[in-house]
Amino acid sequence: VAGLMAPISAMATNGYFSLGYGTKHKGMAGAGVAAPQSTISTATNPAAMQSQGNRVDFGVEYFKPNRTAVTRSNNTSYSGNGDSAFFIPEFGYSRTLSDSQSVGVVVYGNGGMNTKYSSIPQYAGASGNPTGINMAQLFIAPTFSMKINDKNTFGVSLNLIYQTFEATGLEGFAGFTADPTTTTNLTGMGKDTSTGWSVKVGWLGQLTDSLSAGFAYQSKSNMSEFSKYKELFAQNGGFDIPSNWTAGLKFKATSALNVMFDVQQINYSEIASIANPNGSGAGTGVLGASNGRGFGWNDMTVYKLGMDYQLDNDLVVRAGYSTGNQPIGSNDTAFNLIAPAVIKDHVTLGATWTLANRSELSAYYMHAFENEVIGNTNTPGTSGAANIKMDQDALGVAYGWKF
Repeated sequence: VAGLMAPISAMATNGYFSLGYGTKHKGMAGAGVAAPQSTISTATNPAAMQSQGNRVDFGVEYFKPNRTAVTRSNNTSYSGNGDSAFFIPEFGYSRTLSDSQSVGVVVYGNGGMNTKYSSIPQYAGASGNPTGINMAQLFIAPTFSMKINDKNTFGVSLNLIYQTFEATGLEGFAGFTADPTTTTNLTGMGKDTSTGWSVKVGWLGQLTDSLSAGFAYQSKSNMSEFSKYKELFAQNGGFDIPSNWTAGLKFKATSALNVMFDVQQINYSEIASIANPNGSGAGTGVLGASNGRGFGWNDMTVYKLGMDYQLDNDLVVRAGYSTGNQPIGSNDTAFNLIAPAVIKDHVTLGATWTLANRSELSAYYMHAFENEVIGNTNTPGTSGAANIKMDQDALGVAYGWKF
């Protein structure tokens, strides 16, 4: 109930996926699939639930992206920051069933995207409407985790997913729809919703006294169509969530210092509305068709390096760096003016204070460095090609306690 009532907002770090899940992990640039930190670690690896005992965590992130586009046809710069800041909640709960088994639930924002530009003639046409989108995804994940022996723990989550989408100011795209005379199911239809599910499985293993490993795999999510936008997204409004996996190690360098390294793979190529190219090359259909134009995103591989250090009995400090191959090519900037997910590099800092009642207060800061993709004006069918760029900042706080 708390998850369904929580506000959900848009983010864009690794494509439209979050940098990581949980304030502690975000302080390490999202690293830690092999290093449970709180109940919200379950969003990264379901096997993490077993180690948390009876515990509750909740937190909120203040997320501030800076989005800019320069249209190539008239060399005009537009700010996409009509909505400039967002609040993203997180919640986790675990309960011990026995010495080896735990159940619980974690609620979190998986990802999203938001832009709101002042009216762009090439996109809004004569309507003068602001151009942009707002997309957000909320995951509610009941989880079971079991310690098989002293070295190995397994977990499984059922992801119950709710996503929303709204577009405005895209009347200029009507010529690419099945019926060029109408924009009824393309833009200005208000917010639409979609629901679906997926499964996530995870493993934690103690390889040596100083080396641990973790792995998690999430299946492709089966989502209902955005019926209001069936002439915008390929496959009549389809917008499934791609499968992804994360593998990582935790090395205990000293009694106080842990170093984590993760590799994450996000398979955007599985989703036609995300991966189909948006030019008019061979095999590209009209908007909304099974081979309809999409955002042209490539798969992403993300590398995350993080550390935590026990400074004293009551204070742990964290830092991290993440880098990846952003998914947008120069031939696909026309659509991606409304979804400029071009971030590649993040740095983070974080800390946890243990309070007098043994509860915990955690915080983190993230900066994503500006990156720009220059649009190719020679690509067929992309007269709206643009240079797109983004940078980001975020602050998060969380509170957790055991009972």
